[in-house]
Amino acid sequence: MAEVLSHSFFTEFDINLFKSGKHYRLYEKFGSHITTVNGVEGTYFAVWAPSAKAVSVIGDFNFWTENDHKLQVRWDASGIWEGFIPNVGNGNIYKYKIKSHHNEVTTEKADPYARRCEHPPKTASIVWEDDYNWEDNNWMKTRKAHNALDAPYSVYEVHLGSWKMQIEENRFLSYVELADDLVKYVKDMNFTHVELMPIMEYPYDPSWGYQLTGYFAPTSRFGYPEEFKLLVDKLHQNDIGIILDWVPSHFPEDPHGLGFFDGSCLYEHPDKQRGYHQDWKSLIFNYGRNEVKSFLISNALFWLDQYHADGLRVDAVASMLFLDYSRKDGEWEPNMFGGRENLEAISFMREMNEAVYENYPDVQTIAEESTSFPMVSKPTFIGGLGFGMKWMMGWMHDTLQYFAKEPIYRKHHQNDLTFSMTYAFTENFMLPLSHDEVVYGKRSLLGRMPGDEWQRFANLRLLYSYMFTHPGTKLLFQGAEFGQSEEWNFRQSLDWHLLQYKPHKGLQEFIKDLNKLYKTESALYEKQFSADGFEWIDYNDSENSVLVYIRKGNDSKDDLIVACNMTPIPRESYKLGVPRVGKLKEIFNSDLKKYFGGGEYKNKIKTSKAEPWQFRDNSIKANIPPLGMVILKYQ
Repeated sequence: MAEVLSHSFFTEFDINLFKSGKHYRLYEKFGSHITTVNGVEGTYFAVWAPSAKAVSVIGDFNFWTENDHKLQVRWDASGIWEGFIPNVGNGNIYKYKIKSHHNEVTTEKADPYARRCEHPPKTASIVWEDDYNWEDNNWMKTRKAHNALDAPYSVYEVHLGSWKMQIEENRFLSYVELADDLVKYVKDMNFTHVELMPIMEYPYDPSWGYQLTGYFAPTSRFGYPEEFKLLVDKLHQNDIGIILDWVPSHFPEDPHGLGFFDGSCLYEHPDKQRGYHQDWKSLIFNYGRNEVKSFLISNALFWLDQYHADGLRVDAVASMLFLDYSRKDGEWEPNMFGGRENLEAISFMREMNEAVYENYPDVQTIAEESTSFPMVSKPTFIGGLGFGMKWMMGWMHDTLQYFAKEPIYRKHHQNDLTFSMTYAFTENFMLPLSHDEVVYGKRSLLGRMPGDEWQRFANLRLLYSYMFTHPGTKLLFQGAEFGQSEEWNFRQSLDWHLLQYKPHKGLQEFIKDLNKLYKTESALYEKQFSADGFEWIDYNDSENSVLVYIRKGNDSKDDLIVACNMTPIPRESYKLGVPRVGKLKEIFNSDLKKYFGGGEYKNKIKTSKAEPWQFRDNSIKANIPPLGMVILKYQ
């Protein structure tokens, strides 16, 4: 029998906080923890299973039998089972065998709080604690400036398994190898942040990590937990932030996972209309159950606390917000007020964001939310959901739709691009060109561009130019920065060999310079969420498919004039109204030869003339290259 601790981990545990959904550090108590009792080293186990009538720890230390190490249920009706097993420590493999009061059901479950899991397809938990010594103090002290809403925020989205392959051994890179290769690459490309598609343990590779079973364990596919910490540490030492994809919206039905955990619907909502995702064949958390809220919010804080993450990108927020998400009439029931909003999920998201920002005010939470639900990125005290940013899915859809059109037709669709400015400042928007846009027959971004090879690359450079000068933060998925020609395939490496060809190498150099421009020109980020940071000069010239606008920072001397030509016809001596008298210098041109452009339509220093144009007292004449963008700045 397991020796029960005379002074358990829960002696200073506030059960009322747990039951009220307000305990946000559950990982300090639940799970497996190596400790010493009466001079004997071993492991303390604790699991929440209120519908159980017996819980045993089974593992490689007791031949997976249930009678040797039975846990004891606490006296306080919390449903917590606990016990100490001597001589069990790092590396021991285990599960919980749970006998339920419900119909004598017996389940064998991985530990919901396990810090390490077996490599899939194996499914057991592993006792694990590390003594990693962090070396990112400088970053942690100053990261508030890096993650601020008025700072440059350019994100490189990565799927660790398919970013790069170790060719000689036909395998993907480990955390340790990525700590060298990925960090060096991201720094060289001038991105400010990396976003990792889910690295929490997941059983099924084709889910890309979005079906989690090990919420507190970095996937074992690439190494040990402390090796993942090394990757985070190296990013920080190189002034690169890390955002983790986090999935509180659903979880898979795998037998070892959270579903039907103690023979009851413990983590999932018992009503199929609210507890089952028809699209993803997965279970939905019961956001109205306080202990489940504590589990999820503790998990959010865990990655910020234990792994020094700089932000969480929250997946599938729209599916959480609405009871009728992807459901037909009759497949859902309205809330208590007759509406379609999931009031419990909304309350959970507000509490989660409040807990994150109260404990870690120098990070960001980012919502992947595709509807017009109001105030997603507004503070909770004024009725918002409390996220720091929201993905601008409308901008993404309209922009890609526009650029897929042959230039001759674009004059009829100029409003596809200009429409975003009618709502650009209703939220703190991030402009995403993510993994979702290069799968399932959508083609790669390069593959969507019309025209011959030169035009396709020019169009893509123009698309990125428009993106980086549009208000909002930026996100690019791996491969987009050098023109991956094929759709993303999670089973194989990116096509790095393409960089031997000038068009792809030129595009990579272009993104490197565009990131540098974004980081160094304050007008592009200081007011990226404020209407004060943007002003149209002309959006009406649809006949020539030209857009001209101003980006503004805190100091007017840093203002930038941006001119985009959406056709392959060069616009020479194109007249622009300018805000004031002065000399303007071209500081960026998307058509340079080093980017695989033509390099013929540059601008020498332009001196404004007192010739009224476009409702302004002064004007200049500038050259705008074919399918190109130029940026002018006052001297």
